[in-house]
Amino acid sequence: MTDSDVAPPQSGEGPKRGGHRSALTGPSDETSLLAGDDALLRRFAQTRDPRLKEELVKRFLPLARSLALRYRGASEQLEDLIQVASLGLVKALGGFDPERGNSFVAYAAPTILGELRRHFRDRVWEVHLPRVLQERAMAVSEAARELAEEEDRTPTMAQIAARLKLTEEEISEALQANEARHTLSLDVPQSADDRDSAPLVESVGAPEPGYGMVETQLAAAEAPLDDRERAVLRLRFEETLTQHEIGRRLGLSQMQISRIMRRALRKLLEAVQGEGLTSS
Repeated sequence: MTDSDVAPPQSGEGPKRGGHRSALTGPSDETSLLAGDDALLRRFAQTRDPRLKEELVKRFLPLARSLALRYRGASEQLEDLIQVASLGLVKALGGFDPERGNSFVAYAAPTILGELRRHFRDRVWEVHLPRVLQERAMAVSEAARELAEEEDRTPTMAQIAARLKLTEEEISEALQANEARHTLSLDVPQSADDRDSAPLVESVGAPEPGYGMVETQLAAAEAPLDDRERAVLRLRFEETLTQHEIGRRLGLSQMQISRIMRRALRKLLEAVQGEGLTSS
């Protein structure tokens, strides 16, 4: 795989056409084709002629394909990704206004990428996750692929974090979230090498009746916590935000959030031990 297979055209750069010549265009040299693109885009914006739309889709289909190739290593078939990218291209044609002075490629690329991300977010993930986490997981996958091609080796978590300007904790969370793309049936054999082995469902334990009691007692043990400590624990364990995200939400640094969490958890532990709830 070469860079030209996956890299989208830069802003202002027309898609490659491989010498394509249309009945609606003039000469086949690149300069004339680019000029023809601009003229066709302006005519389509004015007339909404279906023939012009079809011609423009053919001209810019290589752009849609190159963006779909970014996700070639994902779980979806490449043909399906190209269809999704093509839909994004059609939407871009419908919303593009040449009078604003921007190139069509600069306008269409984010539209097509957004359609691809929406496809993965809405149809590929088998376990529902917050949208921000899904998008971060896809960004991490894309950054890891780009770094692997650039460095010719698997990138480290620190390299991905530096590329995306995220913390390593956020990268780790996104990598774990990527595992939610697929679920595993409990009816499959426990051993991949022995299809006659017992199914996974037989290894699942029975519900623990003591969990409900512990949750009730822990709720009573929250009394020593102040409002900020309760807020931090709720954001971390109920909304599953990272310490960095909690800090931004509360206007505190990540270090302050870490200290508050440790203090709150220590208070809970002392309260639980004081009530004699821990096991011996």
